[in-house]
Amino acid sequence: MRYLFLTILISMQLFASLEEITSFEADFTQSITDEKDKTLTYSGHIVALKPQNVKWSYKEPVEKDVYINRFEVTVVEPEIEQVIIRRLESNFDFFKIISNAKKVEENKYLAYYRDSKFTIIKNKSFIESISYLDEFENRVKITFKNQKQNQTIDETVFKPIFPLEFDIIRD
Repeated sequence: MRYLFLTILISMQLFASLEEITSFEADFTQSITDEKDKTLTYSGHIVALKPQNVKWSYKEPVEKDVYINRFEVTVVEPEIEQVIIRRLESNFDFFKIISNAKKVEENKYLAYYRDSKFTIIKNKSFIESISYLDEFENRVKITFKNQKQNQTIDETVFKPIFPLEFDIIRD
């Protein structure tokens, strides 16, 4: 479930220092490097909408969709025909947390959440990357491309879709 925790934290940091953003969409590359310098790289697409709706669509190396809202996270993994639904431990307010990010250098911001420090790099008005250490001391970096902000997003995008025959695991 490590990716689940990472996804939640990343989602909370997506809008740091850009309080006026009401929606965000981008392609992403996520690199996770362990203490032995072994790196796993994922890529996909993210769509997010205030107040707390996020859909991470992982395309490589494995397909899966991660849906996050105020109350739960749903992970749909087609390759193993499984859905994991987990209640969030608390009612996260992603945008409120992110609005606390502080500018430390030109285009560089720091945000703190649950004893973790996030470094956010901006390029003009767009977030270019987010870096942090996860709970296992892995170095995580997410880089965004083809960013779009404040565009209309159909809220049905955030409703998990999966075949009824998939195994459903509720945590």
